[in-house]
Amino acid sequence: MTEKHLGKEWIHGLLMIIASLLLLAAAPRKDVFKGAVDFVGEILRYPEYPAVALERSAKRVSFWFADKSVLQERLGILEEENTRLRLAWSVGSAGSLKQELDRFYGYARVTLREPMSWWSEVRINKGTSDGVFFGAPVLHNGHLVGRVSSSEGNFSWVELITSSSLMIPVVIEETRDLGVVAGDGEGGLWLLYVPEGRVLSEGMTVSTAMVSEALPPGIPVGRLSSESRKTGGAYLAWRVVPGANITQLYALEIFGQMTPNGGREGPSP
Repeated sequence: MTEKHLGKEWIHGLLMIIASLLLLAAAPRKDVFKGAVDFVGEILRYPEYPAVALERSAKRVSFWFADKSVLQERLGILEEENTRLRLAWSVGSAGSLKQELDRFYGYARVTLREPMSWWSEVRINKGTSDGVFFGAPVLHNGHLVGRVSSSEGNFSWVELITSSSLMIPVVIEETRDLGVVAGDGEGGLWLLYVPEGRVLSEGMTVSTAMVSEALPPGIPVGRLSSESRKTGGAYLAWRVVPGANITQLYALEIFGQMTPNGGREGPSP
């Protein structure tokens, strides 16, 4: 009996091994086993989700920083190119303006205006070789702005009417009162030596007086303002508003400059 039982058990075990191998071979082809595998995978997806989401977020952040760095680099390049283009445009515009001013005969371009003598003098690019002579009146927008104080071959210095050392004889057109205008060295222009009893008012026209041949009469200087002050004795000083923009001098007209035919130019009509 014992030997029979051992033989049956051996046969049963062998049959179970064969059945297991057959079942294992057939399992991937069965839908029930596939469903079980999918179910297990779905359950395992939830524990893995935080790690997957963190990985995706880290990738997005790294891509964002990389893109930002590239954009900043491109922006820097564009800013440098923009600066170079603006500089080139400015240089080109300045060159065009210089050529345009040099085309007009009788006009001089201001080439130097030192801060320490801002209200006293300017240098121009016309000199004795261009017919500019000492004492010649200098105009800006048709108004007297100064006189030539020195002249060399290719440049001259112009003393401005706001200089404290330049005194110009003038006349008030409305009353024919005579006086002298002089600067205070700080941008102000004053009418001096007018008797205190004279009736003057704001807006009256001040122009050069007929005193010498070097300074022709009738050149507009400016207009009286409402400000006046007592200067001693029986005289008042009236502030004059210049007709020329003294703070913005680029091109000046030389009155009486020698022309190519040997004559002298007069003021523009």
